[in-house]
Amino acid sequence: MLYVILDSSATYLTVGLADSDHLIDYVSYPAWQCQSEKMIPELKTLLENIHLSQKEISAVIVGIGPGSYTGIRIALTTAKILSLSLNIPLYPVSSLQILKEGDKPTICLMNARSGRSYFAVYQGHKVIEPDQTMTNDKVKEYISAHPDYIVKGELEYLEMNDNVGSIAREAFSLIPYLEKADEPLAVKPIYMKG
Repeated sequence: MLYVILDSSATYLTVGLADSDHLIDYVSYPAWQCQSEKMIPELKTLLENIHLSQKEISAVIVGIGPGSYTGIRIALTTAKILSLSLNIPLYPVSSLQILKEGDKPTICLMNARSGRSYFAVYQGHKVIEPDQTMTNDKVKEYISAHPDYIVKGELEYLEMNDNVGSIAREAFSLIPYLEKADEPLAVKPIYMKG
C-alpha cells in the first residue's frame, strides 16, 4: 500500500509518501501562493527518489480545511484527480487535526483573519474540542487555562513562535482512523465563517 499525503491549507505545502508501516519521505515548507505550481513536481520527485511511478499509488490522504480558501482547494483538487485517474480511495482529514502532536493534548490553530482563529483540540485521533472559529482573545484564554497542552500551528499572528511540526507524520499516524470517501468528487472543503 502506497499512500500520498497532501496538505496546503495554510502557508505550508506538505507532500508525503507512506506505506502501511512507516512514513517513507515527505517535504514540508512555506510555499505561500505557489503551492499549486509545486505540489505535483514535489510528488513526482518523491516518487522518483524511491523508484516508483504514480501508477503505484494506492490511496491519497488530504487535508480538507479549515484554512486558506485557495490552499484547501489546491490539495483537494489534486487529491481528487489522483483518486479518479488512478481509481484509488481518497481519505479526507481535518487540516487542524494533522497539526496535532502525537498522542499529547494539542491546541491546533490557524489564522482565520479579522481577529479570529480556526481552533480545535486533539489528542491523537480523539477530538477534545471540535474544529471551530474562535476569537483570538478566547484562544489566548484557552491556552492560558490549559498550560499542559501543546500549541501547534503557524502562530506568529498570535505573537507566538510557529510550531508546525510534521504534518505528514501526523497524517500518517491517523491512517487507521480515517474514513474513505464514498464518492471522491463529493468531498467538500471545510470552510468556516466566524
